[in-house]
Amino acid sequence: MTLKVALTHITHYEYSEEVQLGPQLIKLKPAPHCRTHINDYQLLISPQDHQINWQQDPYSNHIARVVFPKKTQSLEIKVELTATLNPINPFDFYLEHSAEYHPFSYEQSINNGLQPYLKVTNTGDQFDAFIKKIPQERRRTIEFIVFINQLIFNKVSYLIRREPGVQSVEETLTKCSGSCRDSSWLMVQIFRKLGLAARFVSGYLIEAKPEWHNLNSPSLTQENIAELHAWCEVFIPGAGWVGLDPTSGLLATEGHIPLACTPEPASAMPIDGELDICEVRFTHQISTRRL
Repeated sequence: MTLKVALTHITHYEYSEEVQLGPQLIKLKPAPHCRTHINDYQLLISPQDHQINWQQDPYSNHIARVVFPKKTQSLEIKVELTATLNPINPFDFYLEHSAEYHPFSYEQSINNGLQPYLKVTNTGDQFDAFIKKIPQERRRTIEFIVFINQLIFNKVSYLIRREPGVQSVEETLTKCSGSCRDSSWLMVQIFRKLGLAARFVSGYLIEAKPEWHNLNSPSLTQENIAELHAWCEVFIPGAGWVGLDPTSGLLATEGHIPLACTPEPASAMPIDGELDICEVRFTHQISTRRL
């Protein structure tokens, strides 16, 4: 069943005094490889006295670079978009013959470009022990990535964590719990350790039907949910980047709208910029409705 939905995302900063804002880099536009059809998109910024330039970063993500010539005591960033949620079969892809079974090696022609996504940066005793428990026998690549996704889904309990930043993989494995960004970063590191290129994804998750609801979500309601979310994408020759959501144990589908895909979580921050030293009051709201 096809659904058309509208999403509104408002981020508001209130400062204790008038401040000079440095350039603000905003990554809140659906990425070029987004499979969900975006009918309309607007980025509205207050104060209105600003200059905006659209750019792309080295990973092809859209960036709005916003410059404010005057001091201000508040900043509001509002995204309005409408999307058509056509059902997507997440397994509808082709694999190159060389990648049908794991483990496999990337061809040299693409291996160099994948190096940032093959670098393992978080290791430790817990991580090494977890890797050793993963069966090493040869198996179909599709079965293997689904197995890893389910493994993390069953290992890490999903919770809403308000603290900034991403837990180390050691902390996530020790606590056996974490936010979507924590479990996704763990998955990225596991895939890389096992020879598969993987990247961190920040985006919107829209769940407009109860049966789409994130199976492990702590949310109180199961209808018309929209939130900033994180998941993982793994590169398989033939299929390209395949999205997996460790908080549900499922592959990414039409409700997953990627905004930024990067080698490290810090590069996927939705809003990044400097300002004068002051106290800041921050509010954040995302809503969705069917059209």
